[in-house]
Amino acid sequence: MPVTTSTKALCACAATLLLAMVAAVAPATAQFPAAPEDGGTKDKKGAAGASPTINGNWAGELTQVGSQTPYKFELAISAKGAEAKYPDLDCIGKLTRVGSSKTYVFFVEVITKGSADKGGRCPDGTMTVARQGDNLALGWFGSVQGTTVVAYGTLKKK
Repeated sequence: MPVTTSTKALCACAATLLLAMVAAVAPATAQFPAAPEDGGTKDKKGAAGASPTINGNWAGELTQVGSQTPYKFELAISAKGAEAKYPDLDCIGKLTRVGSSKTYVFFVEVITKGSADKGGRCPDGTMTVARQGDNLALGWFGSVQGTTVVAYGTLKKK
C-alpha cells in the first residue's frame, strides 16, 4: 500500500488518539495501588483469601440516614462469632459472617432482643465493616415495613 498524505494523516490521528487514551488512564490507575504479584489472594503471611483483622470489642455511634440523632453502638467480634448491641434502642443482634473480600467483611444480623417484628425498635439487616487504620468503618442496611433503612458510623476499639 503506498504511503499517501491521507495515510500519514490517519496514522498521526491514531497515534494522537492512543496517546490521549494513555494520558487519561494514567491518572486513574495512579489512584489505586498496584496489585501484588499473587493477584491479591495472599496476605503478608501467605494465607490465601485473608481478610482484614477485625476481631475485638468496638464502640461508637451510628447515624441513620434521615435522622439527626446518632445512637450508641457496640460490636464484639471473635473467632466464635459476633454480637451487636444498641444500648440506646435496647436491642441486641447476632451477626453471622457471610463473606469477605480483601478489605471488607460482610455480616447478616438477626435481632435477638428488641426485634421490630416483636414490638421492638430494631430490624434484622446486613452489615459491612472495614478497617480504617485503628478504627472500624461500618455500614448497615435493612428494611422496615417496606422502607429502606441505612446507617453508618466509625467505631473505636474498647
